[in-house]
Amino acid sequence: MRRLLPLLLCLPFITHAQDKLINGATDRKLWIGYMDKIARPVMSNLAEDKLKQNMPVSLSDRIDNKESRSKVTYLEAYARTLSGIAPWLNLEGGDEAEVKLRNQYRAWALKATANAVNPQAKDYMQWNGGQPLVDASYVALALIRCPWLWEHLDSHVKQQVVDALKITRNTVPVYTNWILFTGMIEAFFCKYDLGDDPVRTEYAVREFTQHWYVGDGMYSDGMQFHVDYYNSIVIHPNLSVILQVQAEKKKTYPRESERELAAGQRYAEILERLINTDGSYPASGRSIVYRAGSFHHLANLAYTKHLPASLPPAQIRCALTALIKKTLESPATFTADGWLNIGLYGKQPGLADFYTTTGSLYICSNIFLPLGLPAGDEFWNAQPLPWTSVKIWRGEDVKADHALDMRANN
Repeated sequence: MRRLLPLLLCLPFITHAQDKLINGATDRKLWIGYMDKIARPVMSNLAEDKLKQNMPVSLSDRIDNKESRSKVTYLEAYARTLSGIAPWLNLEGGDEAEVKLRNQYRAWALKATANAVNPQAKDYMQWNGGQPLVDASYVALALIRCPWLWEHLDSHVKQQVVDALKITRNTVPVYTNWILFTGMIEAFFCKYDLGDDPVRTEYAVREFTQHWYVGDGMYSDGMQFHVDYYNSIVIHPNLSVILQVQAEKKKTYPRESERELAAGQRYAEILERLINTDGSYPASGRSIVYRAGSFHHLANLAYTKHLPASLPPAQIRCALTALIKKTLESPATFTADGWLNIGLYGKQPGLADFYTTTGSLYICSNIFLPLGLPAGDEFWNAQPLPWTSVKIWRGEDVKADHALDMRANN
């Protein structure tokens, strides 16, 4: 009995970890279900020109400017949601239910975008100012990720999109990750041959790649390094997309692209090890109420097929599935009408920062980027694999972790 006791004590934990390792088809349906639950209120209401009418607005108790934040929260909700579902909107095919749902979202996305940029619409967004610069960049990112949407907007709406994004050029970005938001908007102009400003792109790329890389796959957020998830939420995803567009259109920044890939793959290894056996992760740093959006970078590398060899796609699928379920499983995650509450696990307004509003929370949609890969892709089709924390805490022999040594100017 003494010999059996340790094994019996371990069994509940081992079973709990292993029951997350389900097949990819089941995972995909779960992801689509959660994506729909999050995105539907935003996209359906904006498509009907009723987002401002129906979206509840919760603000941080420490909000810095209630009036201004309340006005821009709608752009936050729309832009951040669209940036996350964009790859899935761009995909073709799938089973009948998925195709039907995608067609519905495509119709909503066309109408929602038209309303967001139409000065005569009730849901016309605010495009001038600091926070609008941030979230206009997510509209730009969405349109980069979803050429289908851009190509299917009528010419008048396209011009209104361009006009709205050009308004943001009047805003000088904060000397932090914000310079990547200006760079992303220019990447959109570059991708669709709309007259980009190479100086704004240069500024974003050079500061990060030549001045702000601090080591082991991470950049400082401006002149100071912060222990938070902004390397994943903003820095790596935005920098990699900007560099990708520049490479495709102008064949520029090859050295910077190579360095960013190496740094990004190392940071992906760090992120993956932060996902605990139950899908939870350290709740440290600002913007923690972005929930699974804190792992934007890991989802983006999976979607773009740039994961390091040390992280098989199926392993990341299983880890992200656990993370999605953990951050959304609390009954208090959503309001009675289906809108996100401020919090990481349920409703936790005390975790909010001075800039947090209801709209801010929808950046969590970026965890769904791999839905842009077809169901037959290795990410979804390969047999499930345990992620690093599961392996270690059930006693497997796992290779040691090692830092990436890469000089800033090499």
